[in-house]
Amino acid sequence: MLSLDQLRPDLAHPAGSKDLEEEGDQHGGPELPPRGPLLGSWRQDVSLNCKSSPEDCAARAWTTFYYNLLQSCLQQAGLPETVDRTLEPRQGCPGMEVTMCLLGSPSSFFSVLLEGGAQSPGNLLLCLSPSWLTKVPAAGRPAEASLLVSKAVAFHPGGLTFLEEFVPPRRVTYFLGELGPRAGRGREVAELSREVGCPLGSSAELARLLEDRLLTRQLLAQGGKVAVPATLALTYKPPQQLRGQASTQNLRLVELSGKEGQEGLVEEEVETFLQLGTLGDARQVAVKPGGWRWHGSHAMSLHPRSDPGAVVRAVLALLEKLEEEESILVEAVCPPVQVLQPAASRSLPSQPELAIRVCAVVCRTQGDRPLTSQMVCRVGRPEQPLRHQAALPQSLDTALAACGLSEPATVEALRRRVQEAAEAALDAVLALEATLSPEQRGGRQAQTDVLGVDMALTPVGPGGSLSPVLLELTSSLCLEACGLLEGQWARRGQRCQWAAAGPLVETMLRRSARHLMEGKHLLVVGAGGYSKKFVWEAARDYGLKLHLVESDPNHFASQLVQTFIHFDVTEHRKDEENARHLAEVVRARGLQLDGCLSYWDDCLVLTALLCEELGLRGCPPAAMSLAKQKSQTQAHLLQCRSPRWPAPSLYAVPCCPLQAPDDVERAARSVPLPGVMKLEFGAGAVGVRLVEDASQCRAHFARISQDLRGEADHPGIGLGWGNAMLLMEFVAGTEHDVDVVIFSGRLLGAFVSDNGPTRLPGFTETAACMPTGLAPEREAQLIQAAYQCCLGCGLLDGVFNVEMKLTASGPRLIEINPRMGGFYLRDWIQELYGVDLLLAAAMVACGIPPALPARPRARAHLVGVMCVVSQHLQALSSTASREALQALHERGLIRLNLLEEELVPGEYEEPYCSVACAGGSPGEARQRLLGLCQGLGIDAPNYPVAHFLSHFK
Repeated sequence: MLSLDQLRPDLAHPAGSKDLEEEGDQHGGPELPPRGPLLGSWRQDVSLNCKSSPEDCAARAWTTFYYNLLQSCLQQAGLPETVDRTLEPRQGCPGMEVTMCLLGSPSSFFSVLLEGGAQSPGNLLLCLSPSWLTKVPAAGRPAEASLLVSKAVAFHPGGLTFLEEFVPPRRVTYFLGELGPRAGRGREVAELSREVGCPLGSSAELARLLEDRLLTRQLLAQGGKVAVPATLALTYKPPQQLRGQASTQNLRLVELSGKEGQEGLVEEEVETFLQLGTLGDARQVAVKPGGWRWHGSHAMSLHPRSDPGAVVRAVLALLEKLEEEESILVEAVCPPVQVLQPAASRSLPSQPELAIRVCAVVCRTQGDRPLTSQMVCRVGRPEQPLRHQAALPQSLDTALAACGLSEPATVEALRRRVQEAAEAALDAVLALEATLSPEQRGGRQAQTDVLGVDMALTPVGPGGSLSPVLLELTSSLCLEACGLLEGQWARRGQRCQWAAAGPLVETMLRRSARHLMEGKHLLVVGAGGYSKKFVWEAARDYGLKLHLVESDPNHFASQLVQTFIHFDVTEHRKDEENARHLAEVVRARGLQLDGCLSYWDDCLVLTALLCEELGLRGCPPAAMSLAKQKSQTQAHLLQCRSPRWPAPSLYAVPCCPLQAPDDVERAARSVPLPGVMKLEFGAGAVGVRLVEDASQCRAHFARISQDLRGEADHPGIGLGWGNAMLLMEFVAGTEHDVDVVIFSGRLLGAFVSDNGPTRLPGFTETAACMPTGLAPEREAQLIQAAYQCCLGCGLLDGVFNVEMKLTASGPRLIEINPRMGGFYLRDWIQELYGVDLLLAAAMVACGIPPALPARPRARAHLVGVMCVVSQHLQALSSTASREALQALHERGLIRLNLLEEELVPGEYEEPYCSVACAGGSPGEARQRLLGLCQGLGIDAPNYPVAHFLSHFK
């Protein structure tokens, strides 16, 4: 018979491999990869060498091993092998594209790589060798370095992979390497990540802290939010973080004065510990070393609790091997789970007890909040240690079913407890990191973005209900196990709601975007009102250098920017002339701009003209003017016959422009009534009204002509262009906002929200829900319609808010707002999806394509209601005052967006604020909001919140 060596001798024994005394024949020497066959039919004649940085024999062995391991992973996942495209180097724009780079074992990162390839094609790269990366001095930061990648495996949707070379090399915007004493390239990863300026998902310094069992056990025991096993820790010259730490109920710290002559102290401490009531029903104790050097090792032994002599001997044997800042842990082994037998099986021999370990992958998300993305279990006999790669991964449901626990409520309750414990563990880690200096963290941009929380499920309390007890923190092993489980589901045609690596990839994308934009100089035209206050705060957080053009010399934003240019931008009939003058001012001041944009309706056309004058990226002025004038938007799209079906004309609604009383008469005869009258250049639904006959058309036109003549009558709604109106057909259906991100005509992202019914005959928004409650097909129709309408108007670059109606026959366009969505939309999208439309708009303006999640998934549901002064003056002055609402927001009970600074009633009002509640489902969020509105006095007979929320059932 043929041996595996005969089948694949080149893979069975990589060049120069030899056995390690401690690790056995499964590993090569300390500088060589593991031994063992990797069987498959992939090509071997691929270009793995890096011409600029040749490798020695050991390094080449690792690179070859990792390439073959990657092909094995692809083969087992049913994916095609990697295509070598190194003969045709990729051309790129250095420093202008997201480049997320992983360095380490392909099996450890496989789930991250597949998810990254799906979410951001070609931007997630796997380096199989440190020689494929180069450190160079960082421009403008003498103490930091930049990472450049010249060769990598690029991942694309569908698991397609390509071996690429990059000329010139791509600048890395996010780096995550496999660290640890057992990581094959651990030392090289640590050296590459040291003192680099790009975001790091970990560092050698953080890994040393988090993978020290005693340090993390102490950290979690102090918080009290995570249960840990009763532990006796014997430390030898403990690290700085543990000096002076007091013992807790479940953790006793004993500092040893040396490694010799400690027999009496060890015996006394062990015997006392084994008698403690905190050990509960534990029948065994584990003796294991703690410290960075020991992480991932198998130097652990199990002993009966009733045999203190054996425990003492095991401790003393380990004590001889300890180095400074290391420890020995004696911990209670969590009691196993008793298998519950169904009645039909009770005649059979009793089932054995089972040990269950669950590993939860927790990711740092938007706002530094932990999110459990996946959990995987291992089940085995209690007398044997359950190690990651020595037990098959399975879901929590399957593991509990093996123990006779399948009641849905019981499983869901335990799932919540595991999730809460895992997220509390990452919370504690983030709190520790916040106290560390950049040097202690391993760099200015180093932080922990993903954590594996390893827990035992064990009976606790009189009833013996299962609860999680935290054992240790890991990273790549848990990702690998979850990836294996997800792969099993995928082969059965199933897909989990959350891929384990999904939130991690979103964090990588978000941090990459911030890194790319740090220090960029942007000209912002128009400061806007109070509702745009977040722009200046966000710019500071992102490190953007803003230069502001604003009419009001006393605007609060004038003190928050690099440069303030006082210029009257309110007279829009002079936009072309003003754009030329502003361009001259910019050049005279010597401003070196990366981009120019506006978040304010009034200044969009001027901004487009200015971009054209300065040669900066932006939409053509003609396209911006077309989108800004509502009747012209519809008229243009009605005539837009595209060779590609569906044409934009399918979404347009007939309307007539109104400039004089005679126009009203003609429009009332040509547009089917009832109709909607609105300002041609208006914003915020000011002056929008349902009209049912010609007399109402005439009356509303006369009222608007009298009340809203110019900018002074109602600043910020577009009256600088005049007060012309339009009449359009009223479209029946539900109303929705679609916020789209477009770069060079490509749709990069879209977010759909639902609006509640308005208070007819007005159209001021009353309520909203996100994510949409529509069926996926209907949601896709809205996104396609919004995208086609933008393209039809020539809006090829930017972030746009498209208001749509969804009718029985499909979507219809209300209007296009050629800027980022207003009110609460930016905040909600950032909260739910981790995507900041403000940053996306800034990136497009700088010519950098925003790398957004290809499949954005909301983390919760938000349902909100608007408060208006005309209906809520009493409540907003008492029970729902700004101070009261702000306090609820800070406690996390509501999400508050203040849109106006003062309580000023008026006939043509805009919303004062938005109050929203979050929930795991739309129904949960809706009920919370309704109860809160009733308690605060927002719900009233003339403002029936239940009715406004009725669309979200």
